[in-house]
Order: sequence, then structure tokens, then C-alpha cells
Amino acid sequence: MTLVTLADVLQPALTGGYAVPGLVCLGWEDMRAYVRAAEAERAPVILQAGPGCRAHTPLPILGKMFRHLAETASVPVVAHLDHGHTLEDCRAALDAGFTSLMFDGSRLPLSQNIDATAAVAELAHAAGVSCEGEIGFVGYAGGENSAGTDPADAARFARETGVDAMAISIGNLHLQQGPGSGLDLARLRAIEALTTVPLVIHGGSGVPAAQRAALAATTRIAKFNIGTELRMAFGTALRAAVARDATRFDRIAILQETETPVFDAARTIFRNLGASGKAVQLTATGRANSDPQ
Repeated sequence: MTLVTLADVLQPALTGGYAVPGLVCLGWEDMRAYVRAAEAERAPVILQAGPGCRAHTPLPILGKMFRHLAETASVPVVAHLDHGHTLEDCRAALDAGFTSLMFDGSRLPLSQNIDATAAVAELAHAAGVSCEGEIGFVGYAGGENSAGTDPADAARFARETGVDAMAISIGNLHLQQGPGSGLDLARLRAIEALTTVPLVIHGGSGVPAAQRAALAATTRIAKFNIGTELRMAFGTALRAAVARDATRFDRIAILQETETPVFDAARTIFRNLGASGKAVQLTATGRANSDPQ
């Protein structure tokens, strides 16, 4: 069993000068490719089930899929709920075997966000799993605008919620299809000056690769969520597979052709964040062989 919690993989990343990717899952083909890529790179991996994934596949099924992959993997695997919007969402994920709960109260007033996130953190910690929260609001490319994280609010949020990881808004956006203009480093430094918790960047696909690598190595950003660039790799491969033979109708044969491109794209992400080879260190501690449940 290599199922671990978010804290198990982020604390070593924080002290080791690298970051662990939170890879957004939509189905069996991509999550299997992510674990294969993590094994090839000897890296820890965070499998994430966001709202879109959960709308397509029931949460209890996702929990079984993630846990099956962890049970058969040789590297640490985190089963992570991404953007849980209610305490009930998080409790359901816990019941489904997830080892990390991300509560998203970023649209709430600060005090309500703190209270709600603290309740999820208490639930998670009582069960021996981790909790991620979000302070500020990370917007969407072509959609809702961001609200940058206030450093003083971040300090209060981290202190009063007890989260194991804190997602921040410093110019990052969800759903960017190409590198954006980079992150607000002055805001990041101000947040780091007032907090000690591992930091998380949502919308990591929009952060230029060179900046991702530098931030993973030199800041307390210990987790980058990556989804859009991997979905683009999957979609490109799927279109090519369908176009290659107009008479082919077997979905398994078609979908199999997406796995290698997604596997290759994920390997590049592990290397970029400096996570390659770090699974060996985690396994040596014994934490990667424990079951939080």
C-alpha cells in the first residue's frame, strides 16, 4: 500500500526544494497514465478529483479507483478531493477513502471561509488525513476574475484553520491553455513572510514552465495543480486516434492511444517541478507504506 496523505508528500517537498504535482483526473485512462508516469520518474503523485470529474463518475467509485492505483503502485499516491464546496462533500470523500480534502470557501467572506475550512480540517485530522484550503480567489481564464490573496488574511487563515496546505491567488488562473504572464512574486514574498504552511498554486498550466521550476526550488510553493495542459494532450491524441481510421469504433482501442501522450506529458511535469527521484526518500521514511484509513 502506497496510499499517503497530502502532508506526507508536501512537508518533504517543502524542505527538499521541489513541488509535487496535483494532477487533475477525468477518467481511468488519465489517472492510470499519471501513476505510470510517477513510477517512471520515481516521484510522489497527487491524484485529484474535482467537480467535473465527480459529476461524471460517482465519488465512491473514484475513491476505489484511486485506492486501487495506490495499492498497486510503487510510489506514494495521494487521493485528493479538489474543490469540495461543502462539509458534506468532504465527509463523502472521507467515507470514499480519500486521504486529502480540499475545501474551497474562497467565495465566502473571510470569517465564514475560516470557520468552514477549520471544520473540514478538524474532520480530516480526526480521521488521520490532510486538509487544503483556499484564501483569496483564483479566477478562470475567460470567466470569473481573481481576487488576490491578502497576506494578512493568509496569515490569519493559516493560523485559525490549521490547514496542511494553503491555495493562494497571486495571478494564477484556472483553465489557461498557454503560459500566462507569470505570477506576482511580491505578493508571494509577502505571504511567505507571514506564514509557514506549504503553499499551493491552482491553475498551474498557466504558469510558464521556467517559473514553475524556479518557484518549486526556491519558495514554499510545494504543490502545483495541473489539469488543462494534460487535458490538451489527451484531446489532441484522441482526435488523432479517431481520425487515423474512420472505420474504427472500438472505444478501448481508441482510448489506448491517448495513454502514451498523457504519460509523456505527465513525466515532463514531474521533472519540471523537481519531483523525480523523491519517492525513494519518502518510502525510506516508512510513511509511504502506511494506510491513513
